[in-house]
This record gives sequence, structure tokens and C-alpha cells, in this order.
Amino acid sequence: MTIAPQEEEDRMPLRSTSSRGAPRVAHTFRKGVPARLRLPREAARRRWSVVGLVVALVVAVVACSSAGSPGGAETSPAPATGVNALPEVKDNPPAPKPEPISVSELPLPPVTANIAPGGCTTAINPRGTGCIGQSVGLQSGGYLPDGRTVSATVSFAGAPAAPDPTSIYSGSQIIIVKTDGSTFPNGDAWKCVTCGLPVGNQIGRNEALDYPQPFNDGKRILAGTNIIDCGSAKIAEPGCTPDQVHMYPIRFNDTADGSGKGGNIRELRLNPDDVHLGFNSFTFSNDAIGQFGYLGRLTFNPNPTTGTPLAPRYDITSVTRLFDTAADRQNVYVDPAHLDQLKINPKAVSVGELRGFSKDGKEVAYIGYPEESSNIDVFAADLTTGKVRRLTANPEYTDPMDLSPDGNWTVAMDTRGSDRQEFVAGMRGVPPITDLVTPGAISSIRNNGPRRFFQPILIDRYGDRGTYQGQQINAAGDGSPGAINDPNWNGMADPRWSPDGTAVVYWQALAVAPACGGANPLKCETSTELGGRTARMMIARFTSRKPQPARTVAPISDTVPWGTPYVPGSPIPTRPYPPAGSYTLAGAKTGSAAITITENAAKTAIDTVAVRYTNFSDDGLRTLNGTEKVTAAAPSITVSKLDWYSDLTQTGITLSTKKTSPDGFHLTIDLMVNDFQATGTMITIVDGHVYHQPENSM
Repeated sequence: MTIAPQEEEDRMPLRSTSSRGAPRVAHTFRKGVPARLRLPREAARRRWSVVGLVVALVVAVVACSSAGSPGGAETSPAPATGVNALPEVKDNPPAPKPEPISVSELPLPPVTANIAPGGCTTAINPRGTGCIGQSVGLQSGGYLPDGRTVSATVSFAGAPAAPDPTSIYSGSQIIIVKTDGSTFPNGDAWKCVTCGLPVGNQIGRNEALDYPQPFNDGKRILAGTNIIDCGSAKIAEPGCTPDQVHMYPIRFNDTADGSGKGGNIRELRLNPDDVHLGFNSFTFSNDAIGQFGYLGRLTFNPNPTTGTPLAPRYDITSVTRLFDTAADRQNVYVDPAHLDQLKINPKAVSVGELRGFSKDGKEVAYIGYPEESSNIDVFAADLTTGKVRRLTANPEYTDPMDLSPDGNWTVAMDTRGSDRQEFVAGMRGVPPITDLVTPGAISSIRNNGPRRFFQPILIDRYGDRGTYQGQQINAAGDGSPGAINDPNWNGMADPRWSPDGTAVVYWQALAVAPACGGANPLKCETSTELGGRTARMMIARFTSRKPQPARTVAPISDTVPWGTPYVPGSPIPTRPYPPAGSYTLAGAKTGSAAITITENAAKTAIDTVAVRYTNFSDDGLRTLNGTEKVTAAAPSITVSKLDWYSDLTQTGITLSTKKTSPDGFHLTIDLMVNDFQATGTMITIVDGHVYHQPENSM
């Protein structure tokens, strides 16, 4: 599966002007997901004609199992039997009631509008500890083990030239920030960890410092492809001074003899055992971008003799590619006993992009092959057994996420509420057949260039079900400019749980040109933040929760039985796909789908997928009829083009249609900048609610 490049938002350019200086105050609320988050519609809106008494019984079951009684105890679910119970409801406990959440903003360094040398004056920062610009370069990170301090990346600006001692506060740096209102000994609520490092302490360092993730020992931080190490001192303590800090590069060996600079890796995620590292690596073949996820062991090499840099570094050893090339281990494959039939295995492990780990280190979280057509979700797989669970199911797009310390909650940045993806994914229960060619383009619809549509959503372990679609963490604001739920302030990667499970830190960025202003119908908003900055770091406190004890995580195994041991220098595999031909997919309950797959001229990838559904149903509750055909092309290695024809009708517990205009829907999207350009239309109607595609460049 090809997945579009993720999370370039953490390095996107930001700019705005100042109008008001006061930060927003905390908001406390007991709200659930706003009214716009009404999904899935099969549980939220019903029609009584057509499905009659069966629907009435389904509604009763769903209401009992997922809705709490206003002002009182939650109703227990009615017994669920046969066709009258939605599987996602009857197989899971009742949905949790909304809980109180207090959201406030965390401090950042002072802002200077003048980013030229000397622009950070003593009038702006009397302590001489640096300034950031309105374009903050912010990315919040994880908690240090003290539970009161979080890591972040910022870009310092306006520092005077050397030899002024404050010249060290310049460029992209790692800071740590107090979350409890306290300060460091100098009076700042933040401390720069990497400012002023001696040259000899950072030989071979890599420039990118994204996704800053503290180790549980409190002495190290993973940032980009570097590990920042304060030796015997803990980073949050006064003894951690620049002369004590070393920055060691991380190297992934990709040659048989260990030579060269190593392979390119991205989206690194630290396993909670402090020993293992998850990461992703792009592939470029057959005129397309691909990607695999990996797990390896961090091994300190104080004196390397091969490869570069020849300086103390961390090598990634005992690497496993989180992928099995066997055809029957894919999500869609040909039935070996019936070569004219396709099988779908929603529980196959399909790590499209690794996104993190459970807090016991035993599960890997990832964006996977869709379980429902065009619905990009996050899954978790046990690193030993390969058992898969679906963490999100809403038709909107999910990507940045974090699992709670007790494993019972997910906090996810999700586009739900924006209706951004509903035109293509709003019809539920459609098998993921056209997804053999569409995920790269579909996943790129989630953004409009530098604008994100993410908001932080709290979801319990059992996921979206019935009317329960999680709880929007920052729903309680009034939506005005600068409010905690201002739709122009969008959530970014990655939200992070506190060690005791009572809080989540996340960050937001204000929509800026060209995603607003100019020819774009959305007007650019003037920042209300201190100094007019266009990024901010937030903390959500779950005020009714009791702190959990600190977790001790034992090292996980180097071996992933369902993965493939990585041999440096070996050929990069290709993901198997059903070969060209005509197939039948049987519905689990009724009907079938007739499928035709066409390969490209080079026979290196699928070119076209065409499907005809006849009374198709996997759950016995929704019946699908109609046709869908998608042809994929790649005008360049980063651009995806889809020619899409859809005429689908779904009856049963929902009345839904998904139709393209007579001349089809033709989408061209650059996977690197997410610029949506389409001709023709695709419209999905779910129980009377009409979903249109975004406007071009919107």
C-alpha cells in the first residue's frame, strides 16, 4: 500500500500578525463530541420507511448500548441477538459518558516580530534567554518522567551575533516546558536543552529535531534522527548544562559492508522500553512512493569503524521490517483454493506507516490498509502475536495519535467534524476493493496545503461504535478567534499522554496563506496569541481521573514473528497484489461483488479496479448494490491522479448513495503539498445528509 507522506505540518512555515496579547484562559466542560460529529449515521439518523420494524429494533439496541441517560446512570445495553444488533455495538461494552476536561495553554519563549540579528531585545526578554518569531517552528513532544515537564521543538530568532553570550539562542532547538505553573531556577517556565552545545559535543548531528520524545530515564531525548544525552544528569535538573549535553546521530545501515551514510528514515517513534525504536523508510520504485515500517534496537557505538559519521553514534541493530511478503498475509488476496475468488482479511497486519507504541511497548500503532473503503484509520498490532485491533473507525481521517498509560484510551488528531472526507468515505461497510489503488490520494485529501483540519479526540479502547464517536477534547470554547476550539487553529502531530494518565499535551497551528487569504475564500485570521505567534502548545487535564502509578517497562523482544528480519543491502520487497483478472468476492451474509483488476503496461502495479455489487452485505444490516471503477495514474512520483466512476446505493439500516457526475470524478493531488484539484463531482448522501467534495485548493 502506498501511503502519502505524513506530518510535514510540523515543519510548515507559519506567519501572522499580532492584534491581542493575552492568552486564552482555561475552559472546563462536560461536553461530548459537537453536534457536527454525528457519525456513524446508521446510529444517529434513521428513516422509518423501507426498513420498518427491523430498524426500530436496531435503533433501540444502539440507543441502549451507547447513549447515557441525561443526568443519571448510563443505561445497560439490551441483549443483542441476530440481525438486530450492530456488531460494533453488541461486541463491546457501553460507551463512556463524556468527562470533564480543562484545557489551557502552556508557556513558550517571548516573541519578537523582528527576527533579524539583535531583534530579541532585553525589553522583550530581560533574562536574555532568547526569543522565538511569530513563525514559531513549534512541535510539542512527550513528557519527561517527572510528569511536570514536556519537550518541544522551537525556532529561536532575533539573537545577536556572536560573541554575545545570548547568540546561542538561535535556530531550531529543543526546549523543555513546565506544565504545573512552576519555573526553572532562572525564573523561566522553559529551558533550552540544546542551545550552546560545544561543537565537539554534536559531531555528525542531523539538523531535523522533529518529534522530541524523552526517554524514561529522564536523561535523554530522541529528536529527529538524534539522541540528546545529558550523561549522568537528568535533563530537567540544574546539573544538565550545555557542556554536559551531547547530541548523537542515529544511523540505519543499508549496505552489506556497513559503508555509506546509512538509509533515510523518518517518523521515528521511541518504544517505552527505552531500548527499541520504530521508524519508517520511503521506497521509490515503479514511479510511485511507497513505505515500510521497521523495528530495531538502539545500540550505542562509541567508536564506529565503518559508515559515516565516524563519530560516537547510535546504530539501529536487530532490525525487523514490519511486513510479510506472503500473498495470504495481505488484506486483499486471491483465495488459493479458488483462484477466481478474492478474500479480505481485515485482521491482517498492514503497517503503512508506523505511528507509535502502546505504553507497555508490546503493541505497534500504525496507519493501515482500510477496513472500510476510503476510510483511513489507525490500528494496533501485538508485536508477538500479530493480533490486530482497530483504534478508530470514523469515516474522517486519523493519523497523529497516542495510547494512554493504562492502554484503555486513544487520543487522536482527527478530521471528524470537518466533513473533509465524508464525500468519499461516508458510506459505511463498503469493502476495501478500490483501495488497491486509492489510499495515497485519499489520505492526502485531509489537508489543504499548510492547513490542517485535525482536532484532538478522546476515544476509549473499544473505539467508535453506535452513536459513540469519542469526545472532542477542546469542544467547550465559543469558536471565536483564538478560542480553544477556533476551527482555524488546527491540531498537529503528536498529542502525548502524561505518565499518570491525567493529561494530554498537544499543539495547534493557525491556518495561514495560501490556505487562507488571496484567492482562497477563507479569510486569514489575525493571531490573538502573545506577540502574534501562529502556533501554541496546549494541555488538556482530565479532572475526574486519579493519577496512575508510574509504569516500569521491560525490554521487548528483538524478534517480531510476523515481520521479516532485515538484511542490510538486500532488495526492498514490493507489496503483493492480486494479479490482473476477474474475481468474485462473496458477502459474509448475502450477495457478491464481481471484480475486474487491470495491471499497468509494465505489470508492476494495478492500474484499474472495477466492481459490481449485487445485494452485497457483510453484516446483514446494510445491503450494497451498484458499480464503482477507479483508474490510477502517477504523472510524477509525488502526484497521484484518479479517474473515478461511482454509482452505489446502500439500503438497510441506512439509506445511502455514492455517485459521481456522468463524466466521472477526476482527482489530481500532489502527495507532498496536498493540493486538491478535481473536475467532475463525487457526492455521498447518507440518510438525507449530502456530502460534497472540497473546493479546489480548499
